[in-house]
Amino acid sequence: MTTAESPLLVDRADAVATLTLNRPAQFNALSEELLEELQRNLDALAADDELRCVVLAAAGRAFCAGHDLKQMRAQPEQEYYEQLFARCGRVMQSLVGFPVPVIAKVQGMATAAGCQLVASCDLAVAADSAKFAVSGINVGLFCSTPAVALTRSMPIKKAFEMLVTGRFIGSTEAVENGLINQAVPDGQLDAAVAALVQTICSKSPVAVRTGKAMYQRQRGMALDQAYEYAGGVMACNMMAADAAEGIDAFIEKRPPMWVGR
Repeated sequence: MTTAESPLLVDRADAVATLTLNRPAQFNALSEELLEELQRNLDALAADDELRCVVLAAAGRAFCAGHDLKQMRAQPEQEYYEQLFARCGRVMQSLVGFPVPVIAKVQGMATAAGCQLVASCDLAVAADSAKFAVSGINVGLFCSTPAVALTRSMPIKKAFEMLVTGRFIGSTEAVENGLINQAVPDGQLDAAVAALVQTICSKSPVAVRTGKAMYQRQRGMALDQAYEYAGGVMACNMMAADAAEGIDAFIEKRPPMWVGR
């Protein structure tokens, strides 16, 4: 149960969960408390077999300004920083390894670890006015942990340029560089995300869950290993009732009726 004062708001509507970063006065900076709430809720939702999609949103004018720098400076110890970045890394890995698609819904700025959040989600839709940067370099801190996510979402040279210059890019450039999927007029952000959610939820839940797990795992494999692994996964997927129903529906020219197994 969340309240208006919680650093993270959780809303469940049918098979879709929306997690809303709720520190608008701090531009949704990732405090220890917010990271803890993100991890706790991601862990709980990952065990929900009825879930079809997650939307990661934010309250206020910004998506996320990165780590809470005031909180970080209040504890200037290397051990503390190592634990903090490890905690943040677990959240990012939980997004990547989450069993169903996670969509970032981005307005305003997404900087440093906020940009890392966007890059760690499976899909991202942003308002035209959104801005993205990994700007730690501007305060003497290379965004090393965000670099892990960026280099897995963007062309290497484009990611390094952002990391080493701290330059902000707009939504159009973010689409061109693969950081986000689409940019839409600010007033159409809600509708665009809802349409994407609806499309995903219209597909077989078995195929979507199978596909996300397979997609993420094969990324780290050599080409021959990836094909061997993917072939086995696809053969197993073919044995699912949903696959039989989907193929029969296609042949019979009718809408499929998914059974979820």
